[in-house]
Amino acid sequence: MLSGGRPGSTSEQGIVPWQDGVVVGLEAGGDSGPAPDVPPGADQMPAPDGMSPTGVWQPKPGTTWHWQLTGTVDQSVDAKMYDIDLFNNDAATITAIKAQGRVVICYFSAGSYEDWRPDAGDFPQAALGSKMEGWDEQWVDIRSSGLRDVMKKRLDLAQSKGCDGVEPDNVDGFANSTGFSLTASDQLDYNRFLASEAHKRGLSVGLKNDLDQVSQLEPYFDWALNEECLQYSECGQLSPFIQAGKAVFHVEYSPASKNSVCPQVTPLKFDSQIKKLDLDAWFVACWS
Repeated sequence: MLSGGRPGSTSEQGIVPWQDGVVVGLEAGGDSGPAPDVPPGADQMPAPDGMSPTGVWQPKPGTTWHWQLTGTVDQSVDAKMYDIDLFNNDAATITAIKAQGRVVICYFSAGSYEDWRPDAGDFPQAALGSKMEGWDEQWVDIRSSGLRDVMKKRLDLAQSKGCDGVEPDNVDGFANSTGFSLTASDQLDYNRFLASEAHKRGLSVGLKNDLDQVSQLEPYFDWALNEECLQYSECGQLSPFIQAGKAVFHVEYSPASKNSVCPQVTPLKFDSQIKKLDLDAWFVACWS
């Protein structure tokens, strides 16, 4: 999904130890081959809070953020993290945002097929499943090796553009009608695959929704992003991230109001805001 609402209701081998909020001993590119060219000026950009030049960003609760997946990115927003679309933004835009000392997270769908994306032709036809209810997308077979190769290329693209991390969306297909017989174990395996491959490339990675598997997946992910846990009375399921000292970036959609949202999530230590469904630049933040 591009935006708005969900379709459904111990360290892994290869991930190196945490130290002072970052992964240590990890070179950009990992074992995924030679590192792509670094965007011009990237080597002179200041390192933001919680990140070292060779580490993976792991934000703590209390991290401000700007989530914009449509329109020209508003670079004037005073936030520590920007979450923007991987394909719709070039390396120059990412470099400009990072030059302000900000972290750039790049969004892509890891669980659906979008026929307008430039790599749509790389998806195996056998891995395309049912249409996603309410969206012009199709679920994909997360067990497919060909599908996983596409995701590796997307992570390579994120690395080559200079993204600090990624937000893989639609990682809860097992709980939806995908056209495939996906199990909870299949989903755990796939989500851990995404986290491992992101870390190999020096990329921070967030767990998007998939609340039923938070306890199993928290050790593999650096932060969480949730849509509408208040709407669905599910916010308590995100507590493992807070207990681990990792940020939970949380959104409720308009017409929810600051007065109705913030008093409920501030005690939970969530970094929450209200957004429009199209995820343009507009937002109302609980921290402002």
